[in-house]
Amino acid sequence: MRMSKLMLKTLREAPSEAELESHKLLLRAGLVTTFAAGLYAFTPLGWRVIRRIEQIIRDEMDATGAQEVRLPELNPIELWEQSGRAETMGQTLFRLADRKERGFVLGPTHEEGMSFLASRHIQSYRDLPVTLYQIETKFRDEQRPRGGLVRLREFTMKDAYSFDTTWETLDASYAAAYDAYVRIFARAGIPVVPVAADSGAIGGKESQEFIYLTEDGEDEILQCPGCGYAANAEKAEFTPPPALHAEPLPMEKVATPNQRTIADLAAFLGIEERQTVKAVFYKADGQPVFVAIRGDLDVNEVKLKNALKAQDIEVMDEAMVKRLGLVAGSASAVGLTGMKVVADPTAVEAVNLAGGANEDGFHYLNVNHGRDWKADLITTVALARGGDACARCGTPLEVRRGMEMGHVFKLGTLYSESIGVQYLDESGERKPCVMGCYGIGVERMLAACIEANHDEQGIIWPAAVAPYDAHVVVLNGDQESVVGALAELEASATSARLALLVDDRPDSAGIKFKDADLLGMPSRLTLSPRSLEKGGVEFRNRRSGETSIVPLAGAVSAILEAASAG
Repeated sequence: MRMSKLMLKTLREAPSEAELESHKLLLRAGLVTTFAAGLYAFTPLGWRVIRRIEQIIRDEMDATGAQEVRLPELNPIELWEQSGRAETMGQTLFRLADRKERGFVLGPTHEEGMSFLASRHIQSYRDLPVTLYQIETKFRDEQRPRGGLVRLREFTMKDAYSFDTTWETLDASYAAAYDAYVRIFARAGIPVVPVAADSGAIGGKESQEFIYLTEDGEDEILQCPGCGYAANAEKAEFTPPPALHAEPLPMEKVATPNQRTIADLAAFLGIEERQTVKAVFYKADGQPVFVAIRGDLDVNEVKLKNALKAQDIEVMDEAMVKRLGLVAGSASAVGLTGMKVVADPTAVEAVNLAGGANEDGFHYLNVNHGRDWKADLITTVALARGGDACARCGTPLEVRRGMEMGHVFKLGTLYSESIGVQYLDESGERKPCVMGCYGIGVERMLAACIEANHDEQGIIWPAAVAPYDAHVVVLNGDQESVVGALAELEASATSARLALLVDDRPDSAGIKFKDADLLGMPSRLTLSPRSLEKGGVEFRNRRSGETSIVPLAGAVSAILEAASAG
């Protein structure tokens, strides 16, 4: 491709709204054009990268035996009502109606659609196992699109779904997809860490995320340097500091003027924060929920939401707090009526805790669960934090930030039962398929690839995803010797199935070199009368910066060698 014909405009400075390095370089290199928040168009150069990423995904999914399909992006609302997610997905769903007022959604994911397709083709255990996948546009009405391609309202996802007869055979399908993901990210030059994760709106029994660790990531990861355990903060398990053991004492009311926080209360009473019980007020699907947890811990709202099987959860607003008669800073579950009480085990197992007296300026000493108050639901809702003890080996956990690249789930029969994906077993009994789900965000891969592969001058593409194999800078391109050498180079590259980006523009050498570094092809070849006098073309490895003169006949070999080195 000649740059004089390529629709491309590069920028010396990134627009002010770009914060992540990947976003800045995407805009500077002219790979994308912003339409609106969370909506981007890809230029010819950017689209070539997307297609190469998609091909890596296809290669590795096909190698597992998965079969590619194509589903409609427009889904009948009835499918989502069958699964229950028309309600649970809430405002994330883009909803619309046709001229006959029939309801539809633009698919944010395709568990329902793929289950429907499978239900029309799977009849017997002989049809299983099977894994189906697609690479298709998804739509989510994100409240806060961010990070360029990191969180979008319209994006491309590779979503795959396995259908098995048992949980045991699902384990094999899950492992095949997991291993394919490891190879996909390695080929794309994206270092990832697999972590245990919450299944979120997808649902299911078990899930893992593939995380690219970066301080600009939106996910918080807890890692154990001792045993290697890693999990999303929403899922991470830990061992809280032990409670103090003692015999239960009589509950006693004491004055605690102006002591409204756990830290202040503990200091005032001369006790540790783990000797207090904290009260946190929430609204779960609009209904009040009182959470009791030991004072030295915080509430994990994802765990709370899952425990309550709620669609939406938020901290109770001040108006509702007053309406219910709750006393912020001095509240407890003692004598509480009219709302559900959820307790973390730490608040139940500890004895003689200090907690609110439900009266401003007063607290109780020696509050004990079972005697002084009772929970409607006892479940772990504590949030893991840096420094907490690893649940497996006791080593303090470390906090990292990261960007989710892919997610794999063991769904079980959640969707096969609601949508009707069934098979006849050997005895003729009809059973639901056991499903797995495996997603990768294509645009996120592009963003992470740039985050992991760039320097101050621009992008450094891994060979497997580079839009072109080499960038040829032509100087004094009107001279006969250069014209002939360029024709020979292009012919050799074509024979070797290499794609060249040829800068034949009438710009200065400085501009051309800066654009070559910005655009980041693995190899740069400078073709000029001077290089020909020296014996060929100047070859520069973009990643290492090493430069040498190679014979014109050896240029293709140099490009291939650089590509094989990554």
